[in-house]
Amino acid sequence: MKSCVLVKYGELALKGRNRSRFVAQLRRNLRRRVGSGVAIEQRAGALALVPAEGDTGALLDRARDVLGIAVLHPAVAVAKDPDAACAVAVALLRDHRGSFAIRTRRRDKRFALSSRELAVAVGAAVQRELGLPVDLDNPGRTVYLEVDEREIFAYTERVAGRGGLPVGASGRAVVLISGGIDSPVAAYRAMRRGLRCDFVHFSGEPFTGPESIYKAYANVRNLDRFQGGSRLWIVPFGRAQRAIAAAGAGRLQVMAQRRLMVRVAARLAERTGAQALVTGDALGQVASQTLPNLAAVEDAAPLPLLRPLLGFDKAEIVAQAQELGTFDVSRLPDEDCCQLFSHRQAETRARIDELRRIERAIDVEELVERVAAGAREVRPGGIDEEAAAHAVGAGGAAERPGAPVR
Repeated sequence: MKSCVLVKYGELALKGRNRSRFVAQLRRNLRRRVGSGVAIEQRAGALALVPAEGDTGALLDRARDVLGIAVLHPAVAVAKDPDAACAVAVALLRDHRGSFAIRTRRRDKRFALSSRELAVAVGAAVQRELGLPVDLDNPGRTVYLEVDEREIFAYTERVAGRGGLPVGASGRAVVLISGGIDSPVAAYRAMRRGLRCDFVHFSGEPFTGPESIYKAYANVRNLDRFQGGSRLWIVPFGRAQRAIAAAGAGRLQVMAQRRLMVRVAARLAERTGAQALVTGDALGQVASQTLPNLAAVEDAAPLPLLRPLLGFDKAEIVAQAQELGTFDVSRLPDEDCCQLFSHRQAETRARIDELRRIERAIDVEELVERVAAGAREVRPGGIDEEAAAHAVGAGGAAERPGAPVR
């Protein structure tokens, strides 16, 4: 008898001939998350995580954050024998005082007993040993037995996984992460569809303080548990914003900034081979997220621009942020760089030809190179937290931006 965690994947089972590639990625992600002291054994439609020592509680907590897993069961593996099945069921019900049921699944059809015959035999043994009543409709506790090719797995608990696809199975993307609520949730939704995510945060440096940087860093560090090895670029953006304002952007200030941001993010994506950008846009949520404005930003994006939250409302986004643990950090006060030189009245129907005129005035390609060259890279999930924290705060004290140009 050995303790283990039985891992079952939902959507991966539908992948047909590509399934092995997705399962291999899931195994790599599990190995990164649970460490080298755990055996990862392939079973029919499942993986068995077997710790070197018997306690599976900590193992379950770590494995449940690996994306691509539908269900996890803290389980016991016993010999592929009806007597062993009876003994483990009795053990799992010994501390129980109510009714019970036995549910069986026979993956190995060569097993001597049918699923029904095994359930009847095990139920009779439990009644004989413990005297508990059977209730197949509303049992107080259910023992599940799965007959696999090598052993029988027995369990009573079902722990929901996070579902989705394994991180890395769909490629790589760069997430534009602000200090707000939406972008960390968008990053999680992108990861859940199999994208390994790098992050870029645009700070109002040198005209704003470090608060938004600390928030972005903390949220990336939190999200790192879903993938490991997260990379965050911190981009001082204040002087570029001032250049846009000086070119007479006026009501188009925010839109011109957003177009520049996606260009810089795409340039940073070249460093890792990322194939897409991810933003936290939700259609119609704020003035910059009207359909014409989203189209205007997309026009400037050198890479596909993914918006996982496009159809979400704010309540749904907030609920997800609370579940992820990013909400409390995101709601802390900071100086939003997008408001630094913003016009009093935002444009809701930006014209692309007018934005291109502003970009010609500021020599946008040269500005992209200059802004990207100033990016600082940190690893929030890395082991050298002291060095990373120093890089986060490397911008120094805020300067006075001067009067914005209207």
